Amino acid sequence: MRNLTICLFLALAGMAKADDVQTSPFVPVAENEETMQQGPFAPTWESLVRYETPEWFRDAKFGIWAHWGPQCVEGSGDWMALGMYEEGSGAWKHHREHYGHQSEVGFKDILPLFRAEHWQPDSLVQFYKSVGAKYFFAMGNHHDNFDMWDSKYQPWNAKQIGPERDVMEEWARAARKAGLPLGISFHADHAWRFYESAQGSDSEGERKGVPYDGTLTREDGKGKWWEGLDPQELYAQNHPRSKGSIGDNWDWKNGCVTPTQEYITNFYNRTIDAINRYRPDVVYYDATVLPFGSISDCGLRLVAHQYNSSIKWNHGKNKAVTLGKILNEEQRRAMTWDVERGAPNRIIPEPWQTCTCLGGWHWNEGISQSNAYKQAPTVIRLLVDIVSKNGNLLLSVPLRADGTFDEHERSILENIGQWMKQNGEAIYATRPWVRFGEGPIAEADIKINNVGFNEGSYTKAGAGEIRFTQTKKHLYAIPLGWPEDGVVTIKSLAAGNPDFTKSVKHVELLGYGRIKVRQTQEGLVVQLPEKPTNPIAPVLKIKK
Repeated sequence: MRNLTICLFLALAGMAKADDVQTSPFVPVAENEETMQQGPFAPTWESLVRYETPEWFRDAKFGIWAHWGPQCVEGSGDWMALGMYEEGSGAWKHHREHYGHQSEVGFKDILPLFRAEHWQPDSLVQFYKSVGAKYFFAMGNHHDNFDMWDSKYQPWNAKQIGPERDVMEEWARAARKAGLPLGISFHADHAWRFYESAQGSDSEGERKGVPYDGTLTREDGKGKWWEGLDPQELYAQNHPRSKGSIGDNWDWKNGCVTPTQEYITNFYNRTIDAINRYRPDVVYYDATVLPFGSISDCGLRLVAHQYNSSIKWNHGKNKAVTLGKILNEEQRRAMTWDVERGAPNRIIPEPWQTCTCLGGWHWNEGISQSNAYKQAPTVIRLLVDIVSKNGNLLLSVPLRADGTFDEHERSILENIGQWMKQNGEAIYATRPWVRFGEGPIAEADIKINNVGFNEGSYTKAGAGEIRFTQTKKHLYAIPLGWPEDGVVTIKSLAAGNPDFTKSVKHVELLGYGRIKVRQTQEGLVVQLPEKPTNPIAPVLKIKK
């Protein structure tokens, strides 16, 4: 009878019109699961494709992400909680040298060292806003399976261990105070595979064969600081190890051991709990399409819950955005495509987003000491290129475990902010032109893999690359560098070009004023002033 009831609900919800708000109560999906908000969206692709991206997200263009949690403690970089168990890796050596053997001091023992003692969320979010961010993202949990809020379903959380603060509550309050939409990212669905190396042991040396701490249980905690906690609620390793690499297994295929329903339900419950508590405007899933996408409808139910909840919270209007990776064309209509560290080389009809980072995703002491971050010109080049193709840029700014960033990052962000203050009208609330740009990179066939990771091709752009954005009244042409001779020739605006038939007479250089131009058969020739108006890229404002 229960299955029949659910099927009937899904059928009726799928038939509902997208603007037809239902006011009936929550609909339970299982006895041990959080309830899914009822509304016009059902957990099917057929229903979700009626989604429309809210205008606020299309207009925002630039967000900043605090990709921050206990993996920042050791300062050894990305995926530290995995690397510390991979024999011979840099993170493994660093942990062994500074903290101890993984059989005695595992990742669980790093958690109390994540204290956030200098973290000031209000001042951080206000600073992000001051440098041009129009939305703010916080990490709810990472593959390390540690929840950054007072979690109902995960006792290994920031309220109970480490900071002993509801980190997400404080981030959410700071974002609302600053007037920025809030995003939360969820990555913990992959803890199942992420921690498998914690089942291992040294293959040589005096502790050869001594198991790491990945299979400890509650009973092993007697007399320890973690007495009463079950390490398996963190590590989730009561299962055989998968075949193949973690990359091969990312979509739960190619030899990956299938997670239990209990594990999937736990992730579902935790995510619903966070959405209901903090009402995020945007949710990001670090998964192939959606969490457990090839083995469960968990992700579809999470999206339907988010959309229906947003409709309820916003008086009938869906203001929510769901971000996912590796989406096909149908899925890009149902949610918003995220490309990690890269971009397509064409205009995408649906709004999309690139996520990237100033340095590594997690705090890396080596990157900090050598200032090996993306500098402001690189970030601006990426932003302009992405916006020209109908995308947004979400920039992660690494934080130390104490909740601060270094002086290099501050300087980079301030330089970004200076450019945005002068030239933001060419970014915010713009839309793509008939073509996104011109130049050797624009005209090259730059491939994108199924995730992204091609941004290196775009960071090399200079004055020979021009990108376009537009509003109803103006076209903006943005060379991705200041030309040495001060001359810009825009081929796309040559006399007689059918894409812009109007004779170009009035051109303004933002931050300077009107400048003289010549429109020839080869292009619009612009002579810039001798002194650059900004050290990164000029913006030419052209009346339509």
